Amino acid sequence: MQPFAQLPAPVPASVAAPVLVAVGHGSRDPRARATLARLLDRVRELRPGLDVRLAHIELNAPLLDDTLAALAAEGREAVLVPLLLAPGHHVTHDLPAALAAVPGLRARVADPLGPHPLLVEALADRLAQAGWTPADSASRATGVVLASAGSRDPRSAATLRRIAAALGARLGGTPVVAAYASAAAPTVPEAVAALTARGHHRIAVASCFTAPGLFAARAAAHAPWIAADPLGAHPALARLVLHRYDLARTGRPTAPATPSRELAAI
Repeated sequence: MQPFAQLPAPVPASVAAPVLVAVGHGSRDPRARATLARLLDRVRELRPGLDVRLAHIELNAPLLDDTLAALAAEGREAVLVPLLLAPGHHVTHDLPAALAAVPGLRARVADPLGPHPLLVEALADRLAQAGWTPADSASRATGVVLASAGSRDPRSAATLRRIAAALGARLGGTPVVAAYASAAAPTVPEAVAALTARGHHRIAVASCFTAPGLFAARAAAHAPWIAADPLGAHPALARLVLHRYDLARTGRPTAPATPSRELAAI
């Protein structure tokens, strides 16, 4: 699929630039940390010289609390970029609380990754890698379930619905239903059943997860047809991480991340 987001031009980063702390949730799946490490390698390639560090809210080292304490001891400034797709308890509570526990650290929290056209680009490309074709976009038999972790925060569900709508438009008007692995409805099987009841018998599952884990595996297991891989180290996701960093740091990206018409689409 042709990308619809322009690659930001590499910008030399001085040692004084805020550290980009990419914050993952953490997972017992050993593939998760390695996947996020590869994603951050892509971020470093796009922004040579920028200090990019990975931290986790729980389960994996380095933990966010330890990373923030080390930055404070170094006298550094930081921007926390959540590797999460929508607002929820981790973004609105856990990250600000972690910063409040280190009062000597100058830092701010960027927006979560969604919604954004770069995210939709990555989702569509992962579906194509799983077997989705232009003919599927043109077929009235197809449908997509957009699977994510889920949250009790209503802003999270609203964000996922916007991402689903944008992905459906990207796929030529294919119906896309947001579904959740926990804390919200519908579940992936419920979304599959709803699409089936509407006459769609070729149903794919798009993985709105940044890395492999229990929820992503469960969602994929419910796919009646094809299931996309998690977003992982997709190039568009690396660009999006830098876009969120730049917006949090300066209020604007260093280079246009997307044409304005695509931004208006969501």
